[in-house]
Amino acid sequence: MANKIAVYHPDAKDGFSTGAYTPGIICNGWLYIAGQTPSDVSKGEFLLGSIEQETRQVMHNLGRILDAAGCTFDDVVKTTVHLADIADFAAYNAIYATYFPGIKPVRTTVQSVLNRGIKIEIDAVAKLP
Repeated sequence: MANKIAVYHPDAKDGFSTGAYTPGIICNGWLYIAGQTPSDVSKGEFLLGSIEQETRQVMHNLGRILDAAGCTFDDVVKTTVHLADIADFAAYNAIYATYFPGIKPVRTTVQSVLNRGIKIEIDAVAKLP
């Protein structure tokens, strides 16, 4: 059995979850981060807005989990991005790119049916430093 360590968003309100999952897991030197949404986890609510606003909130949530695991955006090697509307690609991409000034992670971006009216969800894989 793999040696797994759970990683949580440090600001998460007790019980704020939309499913049976762990926000992050460290296993064998890698951090796997579940899909992050534009949520304020301290209040337990979704922050719906423009694609730019939602992208910034999603990246904030990813960053908090990365930090909790001792990583930064520089350690991210793979992301998967789900957009409710692929027409939002250019707007989200402009915000997303600012978080990766060096070598950008490999990425898959797809249009998906997303829950609760959100426009974007992103998961990530990072190598622990």
